[in-house]
Amino acid sequence: MKSYSITDVGQIRTLNEDFVFASDTPVGNLPNLFVVADGMGGHNAGDFASKYAVETLLETIRVNPENNPIKIIRTAIETANSSILKEAAEHETMSGMGTTIVLTTIVGDYAYVANVGDSRLYLINDERIIQITKDHSLVEEMVRMGEISEEDARNHPDKNVITRALGATKDVAVDFFDVHLEPGDRLLLCSDGLTNMVLDEDIEDIIVSEELLETAGKRLVEAANENGGKDNIGIVLVEPDTKEVEVC
Repeated sequence: MKSYSITDVGQIRTLNEDFVFASDTPVGNLPNLFVVADGMGGHNAGDFASKYAVETLLETIRVNPENNPIKIIRTAIETANSSILKEAAEHETMSGMGTTIVLTTIVGDYAYVANVGDSRLYLINDERIIQITKDHSLVEEMVRMGEISEEDARNHPDKNVITRALGATKDVAVDFFDVHLEPGDRLLLCSDGLTNMVLDEDIEDIIVSEELLETAGKRLVEAANENGGKDNIGIVLVEPDTKEVEVC
């Protein structure tokens, strides 16, 4: 298995509120773990929220004796949510802070995926790019209801209004997905600082054209910045070991 992670402040922001984590080796009872978090909040609260959420997530996973990856992830996300709420209540400057989160762990030939907010996970290969996660955003709900088109959604004035985040409510609703992996598949986890700036088809073209994940990741950041870089950019690319996912 190979992975590469990168964040960039972008062209407009002065503070990077995106936080990424990538481990090809075990984290607690998970065989690997990949995370992108996109923080929000005034002052330095967004920066703190994303980093604190991931740190709390990791601490919780490392001590969890459970073996079921979904149960491990759910407990960790719920703990991170509670911890952010507690910090926000105790520190006035942190009031209202929150963060999105998208993560995956690969077990055998399956990727187990969880998300809260509008940071995304894509499955990409030579034939297609598929957005696995569903954005928890006002505009995405409007698309699902048929009120606006996907094309209109890209430039909608409320596109950054999210409907779920860690730190928003006491009970956090987490979406889970399991993805069957085949040789040649790559996974992309990213914040909306990438997807708001670069079309899905252009993301696919960059990833499939590059042999090295590092080169692909850097090119994605460059593309986002060349298109305006209006937000921070957080990216994790994962290439499962095809020997692990071949069907015997």
